Amino acid sequence: MLLGTVLVLLLLGGGPASAHAALRGADPADGSVVKAAPGAITLTFTESVGLLDDSFRVFDPDNRRVDTGEAGHADGRADTARIKLPAKLGTGTFTVAWRVVSADSHPIAGAFTFSVGTPSATPPALPGTSVENPATGGLFNIGRYLAYLAAALLVGTAAFIAVCRPPDVRPLRGLLLAGWWALAGSTVFLLLLRGPYEAGTGPAQALDPSGLTRTLGTRPGLALVARLALLAAAAGLLLWQRKALGEGKRPPRAALLTGATLATGLALTWAGAEHASAGIQVPAAMTSTVLHLLAMAVWLGGLASLLTLFYRASVPSRVVGRFSQLAGVSVTVLVVTGVYQSWRGLGSVAALTDTTYGRVLLAKLVAVTLLLLAGARSRRTVTRERTARNVTVEAAEAQEARVPEPVGGRAEGAAGGLAEGRGEGRVAAGTVDAPAGGPPLPGKPRPPAGAALTPAEDAQRRALRRSVLAEVVVSVVVLVFTTVLTGTLPGRAAAEAATAEQSAGLPVASVTNIPFTIGSDSPGARGVSGKVQVTLDPGRVGDNGLQAVVYGPDGGFVSIPELRISFSLPDQDIGPLDAKVTDRGGYWAADTVNLPLPGTWEMKVTVRVSETDQVSESKPVEIVR
Repeated sequence: MLLGTVLVLLLLGGGPASAHAALRGADPADGSVVKAAPGAITLTFTESVGLLDDSFRVFDPDNRRVDTGEAGHADGRADTARIKLPAKLGTGTFTVAWRVVSADSHPIAGAFTFSVGTPSATPPALPGTSVENPATGGLFNIGRYLAYLAAALLVGTAAFIAVCRPPDVRPLRGLLLAGWWALAGSTVFLLLLRGPYEAGTGPAQALDPSGLTRTLGTRPGLALVARLALLAAAAGLLLWQRKALGEGKRPPRAALLTGATLATGLALTWAGAEHASAGIQVPAAMTSTVLHLLAMAVWLGGLASLLTLFYRASVPSRVVGRFSQLAGVSVTVLVVTGVYQSWRGLGSVAALTDTTYGRVLLAKLVAVTLLLLAGARSRRTVTRERTARNVTVEAAEAQEARVPEPVGGRAEGAAGGLAEGRGEGRVAAGTVDAPAGGPPLPGKPRPPAGAALTPAEDAQRRALRRSVLAEVVVSVVVLVFTTVLTGTLPGRAAAEAATAEQSAGLPVASVTNIPFTIGSDSPGARGVSGKVQVTLDPGRVGDNGLQAVVYGPDGGFVSIPELRISFSLPDQDIGPLDAKVTDRGGYWAADTVNLPLPGTWEMKVTVRVSETDQVSESKPVEIVR
């Protein structure tokens, strides 16, 4: 069931990962026309990024690659990427394809164009900007899922042994070893695939020495190496405690403190290389992430341990009770840290439904709700079993404490001798009241420890096994959603990127509606009203295309004999500049309207409907650089 759940969710959520970083702006800007060739191309991102050997590819108007310098950061700022261009770049439309790695370890890519002098008659097609190779990305995601599951198994089983103190830990040795080997193997796997994952190449490049060397110099690569070092120390700890585990003994305090330190270090290898390491409130976010990961591991690994003991050994009620308390603490930590991380990742309530991150988070919340319901059911089962055992023990103790009251001299003498010999007026445990005039009869002995359960106790134990199994299954689903969230662009970053794109003035058409009314003072004359819709494309400094459509009061097209449009910039004492629009059969247009400066221009529209009737209206138009 666990394997099937993981595979299904891998197939459903195995798309390309979206990173935390987003492009804030480019210089030259996308779609811009510059008079002279720029000396460099500079990109600015919403967070720090890492550069690759092939971070920039620049193509000339003939689609030939331009020789450029080595990519670097502009002015030492880690949130920028810059490439120098040759002095004699030429004229026409140039294409730029870029690829970088965000601070939270995910690659991002894109492409844009800019023109020198005049745009090319036939702009080149944008190159492919796929973020990752499908095969490499799929294998890398499988490695990430396996690493999370293995960490939960290793850390959670160790915590279960330390806190719940089962009398025999030998059935749990296999879980500890499986978690260690799975985490070590997935870490080596991720380390080898890191290079092709960032470069967007195939899995065959995993053994490329140059790619591995570059990976070892990056923060995600160093985090994976640190994880291997911590696992080596954990292996030493397991070897040190091998004899104690083999004999079913609980590890000493020094081993427990060492294990807690190693578990915290392992959690830091995730927090230091993913979403928590970038964005706002980094120290608080990393602390929250470490606590969240440890609480998740303690709960999920503890459930796996408890389930193993249910099927392979007897489980005392005190062990189940201790884990119930441990799970309650884990839930509290998960809720508190989860609320903080959700606020940090979303940024607004609207992002909960408007972004992929928010929708995945909603799915995770549904799974967590099911997990809490399953946990509550397990806790109720534990409480009922504990209550039933307490009632049974109290009844047995009351049975032992009952004193027979024999009748007759011989019986009184025997009772007196027993009282004198034991110093108390009670019979031995396990006897029942004797019949009148007779000696005491032997009673039913108490069931020894480890005896077969009664039918009621067996039913409760089977119900607990089922509820714990349900918790394990749903926990794996929650863990998968958690892994998906670590590779999804947070809602806060998505909103920041959208705002940055708008402020950067990406090419968008400027549409202005100008209403007009032409009246007549002659009796019986009919006035004319409507609006003119003027579209400037792209609405930026430089050459713009202009289209104008005249609508009547009913919203239909209106044909008029003349339309004039002009632009003025009062602050700079420029204009009026005649747009020289012409009738194109149903609409008016001008192929080129040059607006040389940014600012708030005044657009004046003159509508003439007859030889003597015309009207002029003006509206401001914002022109950006």
